[in-house]
Amino acid sequence: MPIKPGDKVPSVALTHMTADGPKPITTEELFEGKKVVLFALPGAFTPTCSASHLPGFVVNADKIKAKGVDEIICLSVNDAFVMDAWGKAQNAEELHMVGDGNADFAKAVGLELDLTARGMGVRLQRFAMIVENGVATHINVEAPGKFEISSAEKMMELL
Repeated sequence: MPIKPGDKVPSVALTHMTADGPKPITTEELFEGKKVVLFALPGAFTPTCSASHLPGFVVNADKIKAKGVDEIICLSVNDAFVMDAWGKAQNAEELHMVGDGNADFAKAVGLELDLTARGMGVRLQRFAMIVENGVATHINVEAPGKFEISSAEKMMELL
């Protein structure tokens, strides 16, 4: 069953790039005591993700943070190396690029997308959520193949 507003974000270990290389980071470290906008997408360097979804958050990062957001997290079922390279290629210095390499978060929140028939394995559905102190307050999950309600602009309307 997919995560819904009012649910605590499940405890999952993810990975992110640090100065010392890829390191694990828990959802508790990412969300506890903070107001966070997390947006998730099927894959780094993919068309809609690279042309629209990530760039919207890059361009609007300052406006989002001005609304009391402590951190903006971009999450995809990729490893920390890919997320780091994608973030650099997209000038996403203001965002926290995090990898869900084994789709553990995707499965834990019930928002996995099985693209094995297309050779892409299990991915995250495209969505965005606002998390306050570890609890999801808003979740916008896109219909398959759509990009309408998980944009930076839509999330700013909810803040």
